[in-house]
Amino acid sequence: MSKRGSFIVVEGLDRSGKSTQTALLLARFEAAGIPAKLLKFPARTTPIGQMIDSYLKSHSDLDDRAIHLLFSANRWELASTIEHLLGAGTAVICDRYAFSGIAFSASKGLPYEWCRAPDVSLPAPDLALFLDITPEAAKARGGYGEERYEKEEMQRRVGEIFRRIGQEISDGGGEGEGGKWVGIDAGGEKDVVAREVWAFVEPLARGIEGPLRRLWPDKLTI
Repeated sequence: MSKRGSFIVVEGLDRSGKSTQTALLLARFEAAGIPAKLLKFPARTTPIGQMIDSYLKSHSDLDDRAIHLLFSANRWELASTIEHLLGAGTAVICDRYAFSGIAFSASKGLPYEWCRAPDVSLPAPDLALFLDITPEAAKARGGYGEERYEKEEMQRRVGEIFRRIGQEISDGGGEGEGGKWVGIDAGGEKDVVAREVWAFVEPLARGIEGPLRRLWPDKLTI
């Protein structure tokens, strides 16, 4: 049985360095001669992504439930693309994924289980890396505050939900719950963070034996 591509998700607070680290990770794959594709969520060029982009830039307003479902639909727009790439042996690196959807919406007061429900059965990553940084440190970085959610107290609540997600995945052993969850201190120099990221990714970089799993299959109701 040929190996499929590895599915790596990078999560974190706004300005935690996700874009930098996913770009460096993609370069690592390419330097090693391993086919890889970087996807960013929200994918702002799709029809749904354009609506999300307008909302995030505060050019439009939507009900909290409506925007949450749009974020989820945006991921489903690319779910078949992710599966195809992985099946062809291409590694997929995601800058944000379903875990962000839960963290940001639940931090606004929506029920945690309700927030998780639309993403049940999406492709599950093999590894989720959470770039951990304090809201204060994130605020000090360039560009902070340009988008709707970049407020210190909001980011603090988001971080708490991310840690809940990580703990639940770790307690469940990762099987069908989102792969392995790893927290990384993102407050250091970017090259130091990049080396730690690669240390966790490298064992998976050349592919995975076994089928692609699904997020939270035990929560699936028909």
